[in-house]
Amino acid sequence: MIIVINSSKTLDFQQIARISKHTIPELVKDADILVKELRKLSTSDFSKLLKTSEKLTKLNVERYANWQTDVKESNAKQAMLAFRGDIYSGMDVDNYNIKDFNFAQKHVRILSGLYGMLRPLDLIQPYRLEMAAKLTTIRGKNMYDFWGTKINEILKKLLKQEKSGTLVNLCSIEYFKAIKSDLLDVKVITPAFKEFRDGSYRFITLYAKKARGMMCNYIIQNHLKEVDDLKSFDVEGYQFNRKISSGKEWVFTRGE
Repeated sequence: MIIVINSSKTLDFQQIARISKHTIPELVKDADILVKELRKLSTSDFSKLLKTSEKLTKLNVERYANWQTDVKESNAKQAMLAFRGDIYSGMDVDNYNIKDFNFAQKHVRILSGLYGMLRPLDLIQPYRLEMAAKLTTIRGKNMYDFWGTKINEILKKLLKQEKSGTLVNLCSIEYFKAIKSDLLDVKVITPAFKEFRDGSYRFITLYAKKARGMMCNYIIQNHLKEVDDLKSFDVEGYQFNRKISSGKEWVFTRGE
């Protein structure tokens, strides 16, 4: 199975990467196109696009000004080690061994507004650009237009090589929209995480984000290859709830 998760706004480029093994993003030339467009924006337009404060706007304007086409370890870091945030707080990346990273490199893909899709060990430079951003380019009015079917084309090849024909969606709705899943002709499973509150199971964004990271971490550290093995996920009290699950949405609940 192939697992897709999304990138995060929070980054860590202060801590030195524990491993040197790395790859170059497959769609880095497309990222270069986006950077050139972003450099054309005024500070005001940049702030509106990213919906950031004056301080964060200045930081990201500087990031894109310092962007280098030649990606190397001195100016970049592996994606899975660079991203921090709610999803990544549920992952034990700092304790992965080389077998875990190799498994993740084969089975996990990270959706990104700037890079399209990343392998865990792809080197990325500091950036901020969400998939829902309405950046006008020669390809259209937003990131979904810009990426078109490029992400799908890579996923199709990957799923064919992997041979399971199953895609596990651990992304937010915003990011998963970049995948035209109906065109992939594969089984798509979307795990959902809910908390028992006031007599019913409810979706709580903060907990759900972390839980998606925990499930991704569970898959990586246990080197799971069969989708049915996800039903054994039992981290921090979550259990597969067969009663409220469907064929495409597998619900994991806790708290009752």
